[in-house]
This record gives sequence, C-alpha cells and structure tokens, in this order.
Amino acid sequence: MTTESGQPVEEVTTNAQGAWDVQVEQPGRFKVTLDTATLPQNVEIRGGNNVRTPTVYEGNCSSVLYALQAKGAAGQQQGDSGAGQSTFWAQAAQLTFEGLNLGLIIALAALGLSLIYGTTGLTNFAHGELVTLGAILTYMFNVGFGLHLIPAAVAGVILAGALGYGQDRFFWGQLRKRGTGTIAMMIISIGVAIFLRYIFLIFFSAQTESFAQYTAQPGIEIGPISAAPKNLVAMGIELAVLIVVGIALTRTRTGKAARAVADNPALAASSGINVDGVIRIVWTAGAAIAALAGVMLGLSQNLKYTMGQDILLLIFAGVTLGGLGTAFGALVGSLVVGLFIQVSTLWVPPELKSVGALAVLIIVLLVRPQGILGRRERIG
Repeated sequence: MTTESGQPVEEVTTNAQGAWDVQVEQPGRFKVTLDTATLPQNVEIRGGNNVRTPTVYEGNCSSVLYALQAKGAAGQQQGDSGAGQSTFWAQAAQLTFEGLNLGLIIALAALGLSLIYGTTGLTNFAHGELVTLGAILTYMFNVGFGLHLIPAAVAGVILAGALGYGQDRFFWGQLRKRGTGTIAMMIISIGVAIFLRYIFLIFFSAQTESFAQYTAQPGIEIGPISAAPKNLVAMGIELAVLIVVGIALTRTRTGKAARAVADNPALAASSGINVDGVIRIVWTAGAAIAALAGVMLGLSQNLKYTMGQDILLLIFAGVTLGGLGTAFGALVGSLVVGLFIQVSTLWVPPELKSVGALAVLIIVLLVRPQGILGRRERIG
C-alpha cells in the first residue's frame, strides 16, 4: 500500500478470512496493490485489475474489495460457450444465495425502522447506530466477558432492546410531549447518529474486530452453492424472527394495537389504546431486532464502528422500496435490494454493486410511488 504520490505505507498479508487492516497516520487518497503471485494457483482477480485507489477520511474506515474467480473462467466464457454458460450460472446461483443472506440482514434492520416510522412518523437516521450497538454489545459480552457467542448475542440483543425503551422513554417521548415536529425530530436523529458513532469510536476504536467463535468455517457444497454453516443457521434465525414478528403484528393484541396506532393515533387513543405504551413496545422491539441484525452482519463480516452507517442507505432503500411503514413491505424491499446488490456484480465492478439496487429503487418508485406493498394516499 502506498500514498497517491507513491510513498510506501505498509505491506500486509491477509488473515485466514481474507481480511487485512492498515492504520494510516493521516487521511488522503491511497493506492492498494494486490500481489497476484500470492493468490492460490487456481484463483485470479475478476477483470484482472489488481489496483484500487480508496480515499480515507478522518475518523472513518475505507474498504477495499477484490472479486476473485476460478482461473480461466473468463476465458471459458469466451472460448467454450457451454462451459462458460455453466460457469456463469454457477456464479449467478452463488451470488443469489449471498444476496438472500444480505437481504435478510437488511430486512431485520429495516423491519425495526419501518415499525418505528409507522407508529411515530419518525424517519430515524440513528437507526444504523442501533445495528452497530447490537454488534458491539455482543462483542463486549463475547470477547470482553468471555461468554460464548450465542449467550453473548442473547444478552446483547436484550440490552439493546432495553436501551431502545430508555431512548424513547427519556428522549424521543419527551420530544413528542413538547410537540416537536417530525422534520425537527428527523434532523435531531442525524445529530444523535453522529454522537453515537463517535461514542462507539471512543470505546470500540477504529480497529476492525471479529467474534471469538464462528469466524472461519469451511464451506459446504449445496449444488453450485458454497455456504458456511453459520450463514445457513443465521438465515434460518432471520427468517424465523421475521415470521414471528409478522404473526405478532397480525394475531396478537399488541400487534393489532400497533397497527391501529400506525393508522390513526388519535382514533386509537380514543378507543382506549395506550399510544405511548405501544410506541415504547415498538421502540424496544425495533431496537432489539436492529441489534440482532448487527450480530448477523458481524458474523458475515468484521465488526467496525461504522458498520451500521455503511448499510443505512440500503436499509432506507429497502423500507422505501417495500412501502414506508409496512413491515412486510420492508421484508420484500430488502430482499430485492440484497439480491440486486450481489447479482449485479456479474456485470459491474464490486465497488459499484450498490448502484444496481438504487437504480431499481428509482425505477420502481417512478412506476409505483407508494412502494411495492405501500398503500395509495390522498393528498390535499
């Protein structure tokens, strides 16, 4: 790794998970070169470009990604149409699986954001920090206190839910009582996000970390798909949580009360529903679900203090695409976003993979402004 002017910075070797980390003394533009001679004999860089030029800003991390493929895969696609087509579909299957995995993680985070928006009208830009909070609390119990990852994750999610309750009880609820408008609260949430992000930086540092368990697992082959067992278990947990929350919203009294508050808070209050109590339950559940999303995101990649900020735009894209304020819409929209992010790397460089998802968001909203599962509203 060198500076933009060619001054050497550091030469590093990736760990067993293929991750590496370099600390730079000052922000700026850098040149990262991957030594292709160190790659396994049957692996090459997709596209052949082994140079990246990331820009590092003060107080932030910058990620550098290299897409790898089996050596000769590109040539097979050009020279042998049958083999090339087979390789293409194998890559498409693998990327579809990875897209579903990412989409379910985004869906967990988007579900909490959608529930909070539906009951309070707040567009919470600090929701990404709730995702980071869950990962950091779990890391604290796991690495700091020596708990196994599973009980550490349970403790982290419960504590994050309690902090979500306290956040509404002592902060957002007080702002609502004072009659603070939703636009003002949205701007306040941006300040809260920045505040929490730098609190995480102070206590967690800018280093990337990983959980003590399940960091490196050999993949198992399922047809053309290679998947680590932890990803399969994580996807099962994510689906189970999404199904349970969906059933709770439609079948339980609390879920029906939450939907009533989302539809018309004044009418819900006149019907005897404790609106503030319902909102606090939603905040507790939303924070806990976002924390679980952070744990799952930390399992699939390294932990860092900006991990929630990095996927916040994708969370908003999933919620908006599915339909603001609708829990099932957040699930559908997030799956679409996750799939397009990963599958689009078949045609575009990995650095531009988020562009495809955002392009789909724009196209869908041009045709259906209320989102996929959103309802039309009369204006005026």
